[in-house]
Amino acid sequence: MSVTIQLEQCARTFDNGTHALEPTDLTIEGGETLVFLGPSGCGKTTTLRLVAGLDMPDAGGRVRFDGEDVTALPIERRNVGMVFQSYALFPNMSVEENIAYGLKVRKLAAPQRAARVAEMLEMMHIGELARRRIGELSGGQRQRVALARAIAPRPRVLLLDEPLTALDAKLRETLRVDIDGLLRTLGITTVYVTHDQAEAMALGDRIAVMQKGRIAQIGTPEDIYRHPANAFVADFVGTMNSLSGTVEDGHLVFSAGRLPWPHAQAGHCTVMFRPEALSLATPGTGHFTATVVSAFFLGDHVRLLLDAGNGSLVCAKVAGERRFVKGEHLHLNLDPTATLALKD
Repeated sequence: MSVTIQLEQCARTFDNGTHALEPTDLTIEGGETLVFLGPSGCGKTTTLRLVAGLDMPDAGGRVRFDGEDVTALPIERRNVGMVFQSYALFPNMSVEENIAYGLKVRKLAAPQRAARVAEMLEMMHIGELARRRIGELSGGQRQRVALARAIAPRPRVLLLDEPLTALDAKLRETLRVDIDGLLRTLGITTVYVTHDQAEAMALGDRIAVMQKGRIAQIGTPEDIYRHPANAFVADFVGTMNSLSGTVEDGHLVFSAGRLPWPHAQAGHCTVMFRPEALSLATPGTGHFTATVVSAFFLGDHVRLLLDAGNGSLVCAKVAGERRFVKGEHLHLNLDPTATLALKD
Protein backbone atom coordinates (compact mmCIF):
# COMPACT_ATOMS: atom_id res chain seq x y z
CA MET A 1 0.00 0.00 0.00
CA SER A 2 1.49 3.34 -1.07
CA VAL A 3 2.02 5.89 1.68
CA THR A 4 1.00 9.55 1.54
CA ILE A 5 3.61 11.82 3.16
CA GLN A 6 2.66 15.15 4.69
CA LEU A 7 4.95 17.87 5.95
CA GLU A 8 3.20 20.41 8.16
CA GLN A 9 5.05 23.65 8.88
CA CYS A 10 8.36 21.78 8.73
CA ALA A 11 11.36 24.07 9.15
CA ARG A 12 14.97 23.33 10.03
CA THR A 13 17.35 25.74 11.72
CA PHE A 14 20.93 24.64 12.38
CA ASP A 15 22.73 25.29 15.66
CA ASN A 16 24.62 28.21 14.08
CA GLY A 17 21.34 29.94 13.27
CA THR A 18 21.28 29.08 9.57
CA HIS A 19 17.75 28.58 8.22
CA ALA A 20 18.22 25.49 6.05
CA LEU A 21 14.49 25.13 5.46
CA GLU A 22 11.76 27.70 5.94
CA PRO A 23 8.34 26.54 7.27
CA THR A 24 7.04 24.19 4.59
CA ASP A 25 3.69 22.50 3.97
CA LEU A 26 3.78 19.69 1.42
CA THR A 27 1.82 16.57 0.51
CA ILE A 28 3.48 13.75 -1.45
CA GLU A 29 0.80 11.43 -2.77
CA GLY A 30 0.95 7.67 -2.34
CA GLY A 31 2.88 6.03 -5.18
CA GLU A 32 4.16 9.38 -6.45
CA THR A 33 7.77 10.14 -7.30
CA LEU A 34 8.52 13.67 -6.13
CA VAL A 35 11.87 15.13 -7.12
CA PHE A 36 13.47 17.94 -5.12
CA LEU A 37 15.57 19.96 -7.57
CA GLY A 38 17.84 22.88 -6.84
CA PRO A 39 21.39 24.13 -6.35
CA SER A 40 23.63 23.22 -3.42
CA GLY A 41 22.41 24.64 -0.12
CA CYS A 42 18.82 25.21 -1.22
CA GLY A 43 17.27 22.87 1.36
CA LYS A 44 16.46 19.80 -0.74
CA THR A 45 18.59 17.30 1.21
CA THR A 46 17.45 18.83 4.50
CA THR A 47 13.85 18.15 3.47
CA LEU A 48 14.72 14.57 2.56
CA ARG A 49 16.37 14.06 5.95
CA LEU A 50 13.22 15.27 7.71
CA VAL A 51 11.15 12.72 5.77
CA ALA A 52 13.72 10.02 6.58
CA GLY A 53 13.88 10.75 10.30
CA LEU A 54 17.57 11.61 10.18
CA ASP A 55 16.75 15.16 11.32
CA MET A 56 13.98 16.65 13.44
CA PRO A 57 12.02 19.71 12.30
CA ASP A 58 11.97 22.84 14.41
CA ALA A 59 9.33 23.03 17.14
CA GLY A 60 5.81 22.81 15.74
CA GLY A 61 6.76 20.97 12.55
CA ARG A 62 5.12 17.61 11.86
CA VAL A 63 5.86 14.71 9.49
CA ARG A 64 3.01 12.29 8.82
CA PHE A 65 2.84 8.98 6.95
CA ASP A 66 -0.79 8.24 5.99
CA GLY A 67 -1.87 10.60 8.74
CA GLU A 68 0.27 8.93 11.41
CA ASP A 69 2.58 11.38 13.20
CA VAL A 70 6.10 9.97 12.74
CA THR A 71 7.95 13.16 13.69
CA ALA A 72 9.62 11.65 16.73
CA LEU A 73 10.39 8.28 15.11
CA PRO A 74 14.01 7.65 14.02
CA ILE A 75 14.77 6.28 10.55
CA GLU A 76 14.93 2.64 11.67
CA ARG A 77 11.31 2.81 12.89
CA ARG A 78 9.83 4.59 9.87
CA ASN A 79 10.32 1.65 7.49
CA VAL A 80 11.95 3.74 4.78
CA GLY A 81 14.58 2.64 2.29
CA MET A 82 17.38 5.08 1.52
CA VAL A 83 20.05 5.27 -1.18
CA PHE A 84 22.89 7.71 -0.54
CA GLN A 85 25.23 9.40 -3.00
CA SER A 86 28.09 7.39 -1.48
CA TYR A 87 26.01 4.14 -1.62
CA ALA A 88 27.14 3.33 1.99
CA LEU A 89 27.60 -0.37 1.19
CA PHE A 90 29.48 -2.71 3.50
CA PRO A 91 32.87 -3.49 1.88
CA ASN A 92 33.43 -6.57 4.05
CA MET A 93 30.26 -8.22 2.75
CA SER A 94 29.35 -9.79 -0.58
CA VAL A 95 26.63 -8.37 -2.80
CA GLU A 96 24.02 -10.83 -1.54
CA GLU A 97 25.03 -10.20 2.08
CA ASN A 98 24.61 -6.45 1.56
CA ILE A 99 21.14 -6.96 0.11
CA ALA A 100 20.19 -9.31 2.93
CA TYR A 101 21.42 -6.97 5.69
CA GLY A 102 18.16 -5.09 6.26
CA LEU A 103 16.18 -8.32 6.14
CA LYS A 104 18.41 -9.84 8.79
CA VAL A 105 17.99 -6.79 11.04
CA ARG A 106 14.22 -7.22 10.68
CA LYS A 107 14.64 -10.89 11.70
CA LEU A 108 13.13 -12.28 8.50
CA ALA A 109 13.54 -16.06 8.46
CA ALA A 110 16.43 -17.45 6.43
CA PRO A 111 14.31 -19.06 3.65
CA GLN A 112 12.36 -15.80 3.13
CA ARG A 113 15.61 -13.82 3.17
CA ALA A 114 17.12 -16.02 0.49
CA ALA A 115 14.01 -15.74 -1.67
CA ARG A 116 13.89 -11.95 -1.32
CA VAL A 117 17.61 -11.59 -2.12
CA ALA A 118 17.18 -13.76 -5.22
CA GLU A 119 14.23 -11.60 -6.27
CA MET A 120 16.30 -8.41 -5.88
CA LEU A 121 19.28 -9.85 -7.76
CA GLU A 122 17.01 -10.71 -10.68
CA MET A 123 15.17 -7.37 -10.60
CA MET A 124 18.46 -5.44 -10.72
CA HIS A 125 20.07 -7.78 -13.29
CA ILE A 126 23.03 -8.48 -11.00
CA GLY A 127 22.59 -12.18 -10.34
CA GLU A 128 26.10 -13.00 -11.57
CA LEU A 129 27.54 -10.60 -8.97
CA ALA A 130 25.94 -12.24 -5.93
CA ARG A 131 29.20 -13.57 -4.42
CA ARG A 132 31.42 -10.63 -5.28
CA ARG A 133 32.80 -8.16 -2.77
CA ILE A 134 31.86 -4.49 -3.11
CA GLY A 135 35.45 -3.52 -3.98
CA GLU A 136 35.20 -5.68 -7.12
CA LEU A 137 32.22 -3.76 -8.52
CA SER A 138 31.97 -0.81 -10.89
CA GLY A 139 30.11 2.35 -9.92
CA GLY A 140 26.99 1.32 -11.82
CA GLN A 141 27.00 -2.12 -10.22
CA ARG A 142 27.35 -0.61 -6.75
CA GLN A 143 24.41 1.64 -7.46
CA ARG A 144 22.25 -1.34 -8.38
CA VAL A 145 23.29 -3.14 -5.17
CA ALA A 146 22.43 -0.05 -3.11
CA LEU A 147 18.98 0.11 -4.73
CA ALA A 148 18.42 -3.61 -4.17
CA ARG A 149 19.39 -3.30 -0.50
CA ALA A 150 17.03 -0.35 -0.01
CA ILE A 151 14.08 -2.07 -1.71
CA ALA A 152 14.54 -5.58 -0.30
CA PRO A 153 12.75 -4.91 3.05
CA ARG A 154 9.76 -3.55 1.07
CA PRO A 155 9.84 -0.12 2.70
CA ARG A 156 6.86 2.21 2.92
CA VAL A 157 8.87 5.02 1.35
CA LEU A 158 11.98 5.10 -0.86
CA LEU A 159 14.41 8.02 -0.49
CA LEU A 160 17.22 8.69 -2.96
CA ASP A 161 19.80 11.41 -2.30
CA GLU A 162 21.80 12.33 -5.44
CA PRO A 163 22.17 8.61 -6.30
CA LEU A 164 23.73 9.06 -9.75
CA THR A 165 26.10 11.98 -9.15
CA ALA A 166 29.30 9.91 -9.02
CA LEU A 167 28.65 8.13 -12.35
CA ASP A 168 29.67 9.10 -15.88
CA ALA A 169 27.10 10.67 -18.21
CA LYS A 170 26.30 7.56 -20.28
CA LEU A 171 25.86 5.34 -17.22
CA ARG A 172 23.71 7.99 -15.53
CA GLU A 173 21.37 7.97 -18.52
CA THR A 174 21.17 4.16 -18.53
CA LEU A 175 20.46 3.96 -14.81
CA ARG A 176 17.97 6.80 -15.06
CA VAL A 177 15.90 4.69 -17.43
CA ASP A 178 16.27 1.63 -15.18
CA ILE A 179 15.28 3.54 -12.04
CA ASP A 180 12.25 5.02 -13.77
CA GLY A 181 11.09 1.55 -14.84
CA LEU A 182 11.74 0.20 -11.36
CA LEU A 183 9.74 2.92 -9.61
CA ARG A 184 6.81 2.47 -12.01
CA THR A 185 6.86 -1.28 -11.33
CA LEU A 186 7.03 -0.93 -7.56
CA GLY A 187 4.52 1.90 -7.24
CA ILE A 188 6.28 2.97 -4.06
CA THR A 189 6.15 6.56 -2.75
CA THR A 190 9.54 7.99 -3.66
CA VAL A 191 11.40 11.17 -2.79
CA TYR A 192 14.37 11.86 -5.04
CA VAL A 193 16.93 14.64 -4.52
CA THR A 194 19.08 15.94 -7.37
CA HIS A 195 20.67 19.08 -8.81
CA ASP A 196 20.46 17.54 -12.32
CA GLN A 197 17.50 18.91 -14.24
CA ALA A 198 17.54 16.03 -16.78
CA GLU A 199 17.15 13.51 -13.94
CA ALA A 200 14.34 15.55 -12.43
CA MET A 201 12.49 15.84 -15.74
CA ALA A 202 12.90 12.13 -16.51
CA LEU A 203 11.96 10.69 -13.13
CA GLY A 204 9.57 13.05 -11.41
CA ASP A 205 5.79 12.80 -11.47
CA ARG A 206 6.17 16.23 -9.92
CA ILE A 207 9.20 18.44 -9.34
CA ALA A 208 9.69 20.75 -6.37
CA VAL A 209 12.22 23.42 -7.35
CA MET A 210 13.93 24.69 -4.21
CA GLN A 211 15.41 28.15 -3.69
CA LYS A 212 17.00 29.37 -0.47
CA GLY A 213 15.11 27.00 1.81
CA ARG A 214 11.74 27.39 0.12
CA ILE A 215 9.81 25.63 -2.61
CA ALA A 216 9.89 28.14 -5.45
CA GLN A 217 7.51 26.06 -7.58
CA ILE A 218 6.02 22.59 -7.57
CA GLY A 219 4.36 20.92 -10.53
CA THR A 220 4.69 18.37 -13.30
CA PRO A 221 7.89 18.47 -15.38
CA GLU A 222 5.93 20.04 -18.23
CA ASP A 223 4.43 22.71 -15.96
CA ILE A 224 7.83 23.59 -14.53
CA TYR A 225 9.43 23.80 -17.96
CA ARG A 226 6.67 25.56 -19.89
CA HIS A 227 5.21 27.75 -17.16
CA PRO A 228 7.98 28.69 -14.70
CA ALA A 229 6.72 30.68 -11.74
CA ASN A 230 9.61 33.14 -11.68
CA ALA A 231 12.98 33.96 -13.21
CA PHE A 232 14.88 31.63 -10.88
CA VAL A 233 12.86 28.57 -11.90
CA ALA A 234 12.95 29.58 -15.56
CA ASP A 235 16.72 29.94 -15.52
CA PHE A 236 17.43 26.82 -13.42
CA VAL A 237 15.30 24.37 -15.40
CA GLY A 238 16.50 24.13 -18.98
CA THR A 239 18.12 26.82 -21.11
CA MET A 240 16.44 30.21 -20.92
CA ASN A 241 17.05 33.29 -23.05
CA SER A 242 16.26 36.84 -22.06
CA LEU A 243 15.86 40.08 -23.99
CA SER A 244 15.12 43.50 -22.57
CA GLY A 245 13.02 46.05 -24.35
CA THR A 246 10.24 48.59 -24.17
CA VAL A 247 6.55 47.85 -24.69
CA GLU A 248 5.03 50.35 -27.12
CA ASP A 249 1.60 50.10 -28.79
CA GLY A 250 1.31 46.36 -28.16
CA HIS A 251 4.83 45.56 -29.38
CA LEU A 252 8.06 44.75 -27.58
CA VAL A 253 10.73 46.94 -29.13
CA PHE A 254 14.38 46.00 -28.60
CA SER A 255 17.69 46.56 -30.35
CA ALA A 256 17.30 43.80 -32.96
CA GLY A 257 13.62 44.29 -33.86
CA ARG A 258 10.06 44.25 -32.58
CA LEU A 259 7.35 41.68 -32.05
CA PRO A 260 3.66 41.64 -31.09
CA TRP A 261 3.50 41.75 -27.30
CA PRO A 262 0.16 41.32 -25.48
CA HIS A 263 1.71 40.53 -22.09
CA ALA A 264 2.52 43.83 -20.42
CA GLN A 265 1.55 47.45 -20.16
CA ALA A 266 3.70 50.15 -21.71
CA GLY A 267 7.15 50.46 -20.21
CA HIS A 268 10.39 48.56 -19.91
CA CYS A 269 10.33 44.81 -19.41
CA THR A 270 12.41 41.66 -19.85
CA VAL A 271 11.14 38.69 -21.85
CA MET A 272 12.41 35.17 -21.17
CA PHE A 273 11.98 32.26 -23.59
CA ARG A 274 13.27 28.79 -24.41
CA PRO A 275 15.51 28.11 -27.44
CA GLU A 276 12.70 26.21 -29.18
CA ALA A 277 10.45 29.29 -29.05
CA LEU A 278 12.62 30.72 -31.84
CA SER A 279 12.18 29.68 -35.46
CA LEU A 280 13.86 30.69 -38.71
CA ALA A 281 12.02 33.16 -40.93
CA THR A 282 12.53 33.95 -44.60
CA PRO A 283 14.72 37.00 -45.35
CA GLY A 284 12.83 40.25 -45.03
CA THR A 285 10.32 38.77 -42.59
CA GLY A 286 10.43 37.76 -38.96
CA HIS A 287 10.38 39.62 -35.69
CA PHE A 288 14.10 40.35 -35.47
CA THR A 289 17.51 39.58 -36.88
CA ALA A 290 20.57 38.11 -35.19
CA THR A 291 24.11 37.12 -36.10
CA VAL A 292 25.47 33.60 -35.71
CA VAL A 293 28.22 33.48 -33.07
CA SER A 294 28.56 29.68 -33.09
CA ALA A 295 26.67 26.62 -34.31
CA PHE A 296 26.79 23.14 -32.78
CA PHE A 297 25.50 20.20 -34.81
CA LEU A 298 23.86 17.77 -32.37
CA GLY A 299 22.39 15.21 -34.76
CA ASP A 300 18.65 15.86 -34.76
CA HIS A 301 19.10 19.61 -34.30
CA VAL A 302 21.56 22.49 -34.40
CA ARG A 303 22.11 24.65 -31.34
CA LEU A 304 22.83 28.24 -32.34
CA LEU A 305 24.35 30.97 -30.21
CA LEU A 306 23.18 34.28 -31.67
CA ASP A 307 24.05 37.94 -31.13
CA ALA A 308 20.78 39.89 -30.97
CA GLY A 309 22.49 43.25 -30.57
CA ASN A 310 23.71 45.36 -27.66
CA GLY A 311 25.60 42.38 -26.29
CA SER A 312 22.45 40.23 -25.97
CA LEU A 313 23.21 36.58 -26.72
CA VAL A 314 20.37 34.12 -27.28
CA CYS A 315 20.30 30.40 -27.94
CA ALA A 316 18.13 28.82 -30.65
CA LYS A 317 17.34 25.18 -31.38
CA VAL A 318 16.59 24.51 -35.05
CA ALA A 319 16.33 21.49 -37.34
CA GLY A 320 19.68 19.94 -38.27
CA GLU A 321 19.32 19.84 -42.07
CA ARG A 322 21.21 23.02 -42.97
CA ARG A 323 24.63 24.41 -42.15
CA PHE A 324 25.26 27.75 -40.45
CA VAL A 325 28.43 29.82 -40.55
CA LYS A 326 29.79 32.30 -38.06
CA GLY A 327 28.76 35.88 -38.92
CA GLU A 328 25.69 34.80 -40.89
CA HIS A 329 22.65 37.03 -40.42
CA LEU A 330 19.42 35.21 -39.64
CA HIS A 331 15.82 36.34 -39.58
CA LEU A 332 13.89 34.91 -36.64
CA ASN A 333 10.38 34.60 -35.29
CA LEU A 334 9.62 34.37 -31.57
CA ASP A 335 6.43 32.70 -30.40
CA PRO A 336 4.99 35.22 -27.91
CA THR A 337 2.80 32.52 -26.33
CA ALA A 338 5.94 30.65 -25.21
CA THR A 339 7.45 33.49 -23.21
CA LEU A 340 7.63 34.78 -19.66
CA ALA A 341 7.37 38.55 -19.23
CA LEU A 342 8.99 40.23 -16.23
CA LYS A 343 8.10 43.84 -15.59
CA ASP A 344 11.19 45.91 -14.66
